[in-house]
Amino acid sequence: MQLRHDPTYFIATWCLPRERRAAVHALYGYVRGADEIADDRHRNGARRAALDAWQAELECGLQRGHSEHPVIAALVDAGPRHGMPLELLGRYMDSMRADCEEPVRMHSQDELDRYMDGTATVGPLVAPLLDAPAGTEGLLARLGVAFQLTNFIRDVPDDWRLGRVYLPGLHEEDLARHAATHRLREHVAQQVARARGLFRDSAALAQALPGPVRPGVRVARAVYVRVLDRVERLDYDVVTRRAALRPWEAARVVAGALAT
Repeated sequence: MQLRHDPTYFIATWCLPRERRAAVHALYGYVRGADEIADDRHRNGARRAALDAWQAELECGLQRGHSEHPVIAALVDAGPRHGMPLELLGRYMDSMRADCEEPVRMHSQDELDRYMDGTATVGPLVAPLLDAPAGTEGLLARLGVAFQLTNFIRDVPDDWRLGRVYLPGLHEEDLARHAATHRLREHVAQQVARARGLFRDSAALAQALPGPVRPGVRVARAVYVRVLDRVERLDYDVVTRRAALRPWEAARVVAGALAT
Protein backbone atom coordinates (compact mmCIF):
# COMPACT_ATOMS: atom_id res chain seq x y z
CA MET A 1 0.00 0.00 0.00
CA GLN A 2 2.71 2.50 0.96
CA LEU A 3 4.70 1.94 -2.24
CA ARG A 4 1.59 2.46 -4.40
CA HIS A 5 0.30 5.60 -2.71
CA ASP A 6 3.44 7.30 -1.37
CA PRO A 7 6.74 6.10 -2.86
CA THR A 8 8.73 8.78 -1.00
CA TYR A 9 7.69 7.48 2.40
CA PHE A 10 8.12 3.91 1.20
CA ILE A 11 11.74 4.59 0.27
CA ALA A 12 12.30 6.50 3.51
CA THR A 13 10.88 3.55 5.44
CA TRP A 14 13.04 1.12 3.49
CA CYS A 15 16.07 3.08 4.73
CA LEU A 16 15.16 2.28 8.34
CA PRO A 17 16.51 -0.78 10.17
CA ARG A 18 14.63 -3.89 9.01
CA GLU A 19 13.06 -4.60 12.40
CA ARG A 20 11.36 -1.16 12.42
CA ARG A 21 9.86 -1.18 8.92
CA ALA A 22 6.81 -3.34 9.65
CA ALA A 23 5.71 -0.95 12.40
CA VAL A 24 5.96 2.05 10.05
CA HIS A 25 4.00 0.18 7.37
CA ALA A 26 1.33 -0.67 9.97
CA LEU A 27 1.02 2.96 11.06
CA TYR A 28 0.90 4.13 7.45
CA GLY A 29 -1.81 1.57 6.69
CA TYR A 30 -3.96 2.87 9.52
CA VAL A 31 -3.64 6.58 8.69
CA ARG A 32 -4.04 5.86 4.97
CA GLY A 33 -7.20 3.92 5.75
CA ALA A 34 -8.59 6.95 7.61
CA ASP A 35 -7.57 9.22 4.74
CA GLU A 36 -9.34 7.04 2.20
CA ILE A 37 -12.52 7.04 4.29
CA ALA A 38 -12.45 10.84 4.48
CA ASP A 39 -11.89 11.06 0.70
CA ASP A 40 -14.66 8.60 -0.23
CA ARG A 41 -17.36 10.85 -1.63
CA HIS A 42 -19.64 7.85 -2.25
CA ARG A 43 -20.14 7.53 1.50
CA ASN A 44 -21.60 11.05 1.67
CA GLY A 45 -22.82 11.64 5.23
CA ALA A 46 -21.56 8.26 6.43
CA ARG A 47 -17.90 9.24 6.38
CA ARG A 48 -17.81 10.52 9.96
CA ALA A 49 -19.49 7.35 11.21
CA ALA A 50 -16.98 5.25 9.27
CA LEU A 51 -14.10 7.22 10.80
CA ASP A 52 -15.59 6.70 14.26
CA ALA A 53 -15.80 2.96 13.57
CA TRP A 54 -12.20 2.88 12.30
CA GLN A 55 -10.98 4.58 15.47
CA ALA A 56 -13.15 2.39 17.71
CA GLU A 57 -11.80 -0.76 16.07
CA LEU A 58 -8.25 0.28 16.94
CA GLU A 59 -9.20 1.17 20.52
CA CYS A 60 -11.00 -2.15 20.98
CA GLY A 61 -8.11 -4.01 19.38
CA LEU A 62 -5.66 -2.45 21.79
CA GLN A 63 -7.87 -3.45 24.72
CA ARG A 64 -8.26 -7.02 23.45
CA GLY A 65 -4.71 -7.36 22.20
CA HIS A 66 -5.85 -8.43 18.73
CA SER A 67 -8.10 -7.46 15.81
CA GLU A 68 -9.70 -9.25 12.89
CA HIS A 69 -8.76 -6.42 10.54
CA PRO A 70 -5.25 -7.06 9.14
CA VAL A 71 -4.14 -3.42 9.16
CA ILE A 72 -5.34 -2.79 12.70
CA ALA A 73 -4.00 -6.16 13.85
CA ALA A 74 -0.54 -5.14 12.61
CA LEU A 75 -0.70 -1.83 14.47
CA VAL A 76 -2.08 -3.45 17.63
CA ASP A 77 0.95 -5.74 17.55
CA ALA A 78 3.59 -3.16 16.63
CA GLY A 79 2.42 -0.17 18.65
CA PRO A 80 2.74 -1.50 22.20
CA ARG A 81 5.81 -3.56 21.31
CA HIS A 82 7.72 -0.48 20.17
CA GLY A 83 6.24 1.91 22.73
CA MET A 84 4.40 4.02 20.15
CA PRO A 85 2.01 6.57 21.76
CA LEU A 86 -1.01 5.42 19.76
CA GLU A 87 -3.35 7.57 21.86
CA LEU A 88 -2.16 10.50 19.73
CA LEU A 89 -4.04 9.05 16.77
CA GLY A 90 -7.22 10.59 18.17
CA ARG A 91 -5.91 14.01 17.10
CA TYR A 92 -5.13 12.67 13.64
CA MET A 93 -8.68 11.33 13.36
CA ASP A 94 -10.08 14.74 14.34
CA SER A 95 -8.31 16.23 11.32
CA MET A 96 -9.77 13.50 9.12
CA ARG A 97 -13.24 14.39 10.41
CA ALA A 98 -12.60 17.98 9.37
CA ASP A 99 -12.13 16.67 5.82
CA CYS A 100 -15.75 15.45 5.89
CA GLU A 101 -17.08 19.01 5.82
CA GLU A 102 -18.83 20.05 2.61
CA PRO A 103 -16.98 22.00 1.38
CA VAL A 104 -13.63 22.13 3.23
CA ARG A 105 -12.35 25.69 3.56
CA MET A 106 -9.45 26.85 5.73
CA HIS A 107 -10.18 30.53 6.25
CA SER A 108 -7.18 31.42 8.41
CA GLN A 109 -3.65 30.31 9.14
CA ASP A 110 -4.71 29.34 12.66
CA GLU A 111 -7.39 27.04 11.27
CA LEU A 112 -4.89 25.40 8.92
CA ASP A 113 -2.36 25.07 11.75
CA ARG A 114 -4.89 23.26 13.94
CA TYR A 115 -5.56 20.83 11.13
CA MET A 116 -1.87 20.21 10.49
CA ASP A 117 -1.11 19.85 14.19
CA GLY A 118 -3.45 16.86 14.09
CA THR A 119 -1.92 15.23 11.05
CA ALA A 120 1.60 15.97 12.33
CA THR A 121 1.06 13.65 15.32
CA VAL A 122 2.50 10.97 13.02
CA GLY A 123 5.93 12.46 13.84
CA PRO A 124 5.81 11.84 17.61
CA LEU A 125 4.17 8.47 16.90
CA VAL A 126 7.25 7.25 15.04
CA ALA A 127 9.68 8.76 17.56
CA PRO A 128 10.24 5.41 19.34
CA LEU A 129 10.93 3.73 15.98
CA LEU A 130 13.62 6.32 15.29
CA ASP A 131 15.17 6.07 18.75
CA ALA A 132 14.57 9.80 18.90
CA PRO A 133 16.18 11.38 21.98
CA ALA A 134 13.90 12.96 24.57
CA GLY A 135 12.98 16.49 23.63
CA THR A 136 13.00 15.94 19.87
CA GLU A 137 9.25 15.30 19.58
CA GLY A 138 8.70 18.96 18.75
CA LEU A 139 11.22 18.76 15.90
CA LEU A 140 9.45 15.69 14.55
CA ALA A 141 6.10 17.46 14.73
CA ARG A 142 7.47 20.52 12.88
CA LEU A 143 8.94 18.29 10.21
CA GLY A 144 5.55 16.60 9.87
CA VAL A 145 3.86 19.98 9.42
CA ALA A 146 6.44 20.89 6.78
CA PHE A 147 5.62 17.70 4.87
CA GLN A 148 1.88 18.31 5.14
CA LEU A 149 2.11 21.95 4.07
CA THR A 150 4.24 20.98 1.07
CA ASN A 151 1.60 18.44 0.09
CA PHE A 152 -1.08 21.13 0.26
CA ILE A 153 1.00 23.46 -1.92
CA ARG A 154 1.67 20.73 -4.47
CA ASP A 155 -1.90 19.41 -4.53
CA VAL A 156 -3.96 22.62 -4.80
CA PRO A 157 -5.75 21.49 -8.03
CA ASP A 158 -6.36 17.95 -6.76
CA ASP A 159 -7.79 19.23 -3.48
CA TRP A 160 -10.00 21.70 -5.36
CA ARG A 161 -11.50 18.80 -7.33
CA LEU A 162 -12.34 17.19 -3.98
CA GLY A 163 -14.06 20.38 -2.84
CA ARG A 164 -11.22 21.44 -0.56
CA VAL A 165 -9.20 24.63 -0.20
CA TYR A 166 -6.57 24.24 2.49
CA LEU A 167 -4.36 27.25 1.84
CA PRO A 168 -6.00 30.37 3.32
CA GLY A 169 -6.35 33.32 1.00
CA LEU A 170 -6.81 31.42 -2.26
CA HIS A 171 -9.77 32.78 -4.24
CA GLU A 172 -12.25 30.21 -5.46
CA GLU A 173 -12.78 31.98 -8.79
CA ASP A 174 -9.05 31.59 -9.56
CA LEU A 175 -9.23 27.90 -8.78
CA ALA A 176 -12.43 27.40 -10.77
CA ARG A 177 -10.86 29.12 -13.81
CA HIS A 178 -7.46 27.42 -13.30
CA ALA A 179 -6.01 30.91 -13.34
CA ALA A 180 -2.53 31.50 -11.93
CA THR A 181 -3.29 35.08 -10.94
CA HIS A 182 -0.87 37.32 -9.12
CA ARG A 183 -2.90 37.02 -5.92
CA LEU A 184 -2.90 33.22 -6.11
CA ARG A 185 0.85 33.06 -6.70
CA GLU A 186 1.41 35.53 -3.88
CA HIS A 187 -0.47 33.34 -1.38
CA VAL A 188 1.33 30.21 -2.58
CA ALA A 189 4.67 32.01 -2.20
CA GLN A 190 3.82 32.85 1.41
CA GLN A 191 3.11 29.20 2.16
CA VAL A 192 6.31 28.07 0.42
CA ALA A 193 8.29 30.47 2.60
CA ARG A 194 6.53 29.10 5.67
CA ALA A 195 7.26 25.49 4.67
CA ARG A 196 10.92 26.34 4.15
CA GLY A 197 11.00 27.90 7.61
CA LEU A 198 9.60 24.71 9.11
CA PHE A 199 12.23 22.64 7.33
CA ARG A 200 14.94 24.96 8.66
CA ASP A 201 13.50 24.79 12.17
CA SER A 202 13.62 20.98 12.10
CA ALA A 203 17.01 20.65 10.38
CA ALA A 204 18.75 19.75 13.65
CA LEU A 205 16.66 16.59 13.86
CA ALA A 206 18.83 14.65 11.42
CA GLN A 207 21.93 15.00 13.58
CA ALA A 208 20.00 14.36 16.79
CA LEU A 209 18.83 10.94 15.57
CA PRO A 210 21.02 7.82 15.72
CA GLY A 211 23.03 7.07 12.60
CA PRO A 212 21.03 4.06 11.36
CA VAL A 213 17.78 6.02 11.04
CA ARG A 214 19.17 9.25 9.60
CA PRO A 215 19.06 8.23 5.89
CA GLY A 216 15.29 7.73 5.92
CA VAL A 217 14.64 11.18 7.37
CA ARG A 218 17.20 12.71 5.03
CA VAL A 219 15.53 11.15 1.96
CA ALA A 220 12.01 12.33 2.84
CA ARG A 221 13.23 15.82 3.67
CA ALA A 222 15.24 16.14 0.45
CA VAL A 223 12.34 15.08 -1.78
CA TYR A 224 9.91 17.51 -0.20
CA VAL A 225 12.36 20.42 -0.28
CA ARG A 226 12.86 19.71 -3.98
CA VAL A 227 9.09 20.02 -4.49
CA LEU A 228 9.31 23.52 -3.01
CA ASP A 229 12.23 24.26 -5.36
CA ARG A 230 10.07 23.22 -8.29
CA VAL A 231 7.15 25.40 -7.17
CA GLU A 232 9.50 28.37 -7.02
CA ARG A 233 10.80 27.62 -10.53
CA LEU A 234 7.17 27.61 -11.71
CA ASP A 235 6.80 31.12 -10.26
CA TYR A 236 4.30 29.64 -7.77
CA ASP A 237 1.87 28.59 -10.50
CA VAL A 238 0.49 25.36 -9.05
CA VAL A 239 -2.80 25.40 -10.97
CA THR A 240 -1.70 25.27 -14.61
CA ARG A 241 1.71 23.64 -14.10
CA ARG A 242 2.59 20.31 -12.51
CA ALA A 243 4.27 20.83 -9.13
CA ALA A 244 4.87 17.14 -8.34
CA LEU A 245 8.30 15.76 -9.14
CA ARG A 246 8.65 13.46 -12.12
CA PRO A 247 9.79 9.93 -11.20
CA TRP A 248 13.28 10.48 -12.56
CA GLU A 249 13.60 13.73 -10.59
CA ALA A 250 12.55 12.03 -7.36
CA ALA A 251 14.96 9.14 -8.02
CA ARG A 252 17.83 11.56 -8.50
CA VAL A 253 16.98 13.38 -5.27
CA VAL A 254 16.82 10.09 -3.36
CA ALA A 255 20.19 8.99 -4.74
CA GLY A 256 21.75 12.30 -3.80
CA ALA A 257 20.32 12.19 -0.28
CA LEU A 258 21.62 8.65 0.29
CA ALA A 259 25.05 9.60 -1.03
CA THR A 260 25.57 12.40 1.53
